[in-house]
Amino acid sequence: MPSRRTLLKGLALAAAASSVPLPAFAAADHVPPLRQMRGMWIASVVNINWPSKPGLTADQQKAEYLAWLDVAVQRKLNSVFVQIRPTADAFWPSPFEPWSQYLTGTQGQDPGYDPLGFAVEETHKRGLAFHAWFNPYRVSMQADPAKLHPDHPGRQHPDWILPFGGKLYYNPGLPEVRKFCQDAMMDAITRYDIDGLHFDDYFYPTNTTAFDDAEEFAKYGAGFPDLATWRRNNVDLMVQEMQQRVLAAKPEIAWGISPSGIWRNKATDPLGSETNGGQSYDNLHADTRGWVKKGWLDYIAPQLYWYIGQPPADYSKLVPWWSDVAAGTNTLLWIGQAAYKAGDPAQAAEWQVPAELSRHLTLNRDHPEISGDIWYNANDVKVDRIASISTAVNDHYQRPALAPVLPRLAGGEPPKRPVLAYALRRSGGVEVRAVATGRDEPFQFAIFRFDRHASSDAFADARNLVAVVPGDRQVRWTDPEGKRGQHYYVVAVDRANRTSKPSNGFRVI
Repeated sequence: MPSRRTLLKGLALAAAASSVPLPAFAAADHVPPLRQMRGMWIASVVNINWPSKPGLTADQQKAEYLAWLDVAVQRKLNSVFVQIRPTADAFWPSPFEPWSQYLTGTQGQDPGYDPLGFAVEETHKRGLAFHAWFNPYRVSMQADPAKLHPDHPGRQHPDWILPFGGKLYYNPGLPEVRKFCQDAMMDAITRYDIDGLHFDDYFYPTNTTAFDDAEEFAKYGAGFPDLATWRRNNVDLMVQEMQQRVLAAKPEIAWGISPSGIWRNKATDPLGSETNGGQSYDNLHADTRGWVKKGWLDYIAPQLYWYIGQPPADYSKLVPWWSDVAAGTNTLLWIGQAAYKAGDPAQAAEWQVPAELSRHLTLNRDHPEISGDIWYNANDVKVDRIASISTAVNDHYQRPALAPVLPRLAGGEPPKRPVLAYALRRSGGVEVRAVATGRDEPFQFAIFRFDRHASSDAFADARNLVAVVPGDRQVRWTDPEGKRGQHYYVVAVDRANRTSKPSNGFRVI
């Protein structure tokens, strides 16, 4: 087994020969972050990920979901983003919209259990955060309103929906539609113990010249110079009002959006990026840059689904552009990574290089505004074509990481300092037992291991973080690499990812 020094020297020589940056852990000055978003999207629309097909039994659906959590743990992730309202329907017993057809194959049919309740509970048992992913306006993946459930709001209010491109959409220009969509989503937020409310990148459908909302523009568009400005304001209202409702009802959860990666091209707008692709500001009427600058989001996760050097949208040019947008704001920046392109034979040669996604995370390290990544989608994270995911994990996720703290929650009261009862040698390693002392049960415990007594500033990064385990009143965890003479400490973590002061230390004898 080569020593770490030999391994790092070999990596450095190989990187120099191939002009590929060193993986994170191999850089001499690398300090693994204590906090980093490591998420994956679990998509339900047209059964992309979960459930894998409609009509599975409740037990089969549950088993599939638990298997996705296994994937998240295996890849050292700390969060999942689960699509629970893919097409104006619900993965929970909603009083607003029918059960999703992607559960049973029939819209409105009860699946025999509460998928959202089950998913949230099981996710938290693994010590993972659950972000509820909603599509705000899409009503159906087909264009015939008669195929919607008879009680569907689109059937009850046919003036609310518009066909476009073989699909049905709620009309964002109607104030009653905006309020209804918010009500439907807030039902899940207020009734379930979720950690985040998440929108994807769909607002107005792309290239909406044929989207027939002229009547609504005539009714509500007074004072706007043109249709596009009015539509953009409609989406702005949805985003701003969602923030207000989240802050009023459940301020401890994260609220964010994963937009398409290009706001505007520089050729269109001097504030835009050095790209030449579809512009969310113009095509989707989504002013993604504006939302960040106005402070309407806790985080933004642009989908930068291009390789480094790709024309006309280069990952290495979009990362600094988005970092500059987020700089000086209270909006966290996470990057949506295209796991689905890596190793796909239909993609360009650059996507056949196992290290491409790892290089993305290496580049991100030069931009401190970036505090993590979300991978699309869960199946690609699992199958790991050409070892692209495992390469990124091995290069960048050597240590565990807590999810980031939202800036607006950072000043809240941290959890109480736990007590480390013991750290004792057992046949399988060193068993650590910690006990919570506060009234509230910690969401997680972060376990640190040092070769000597640790100073109070040694817990700000993950160099000595060996595990993050699900919270309870007490926890027992065995470190298979623990040895005599090492010192252990435990830190309690609350649902906002705030940390306690470290416990008393315990030296293994």
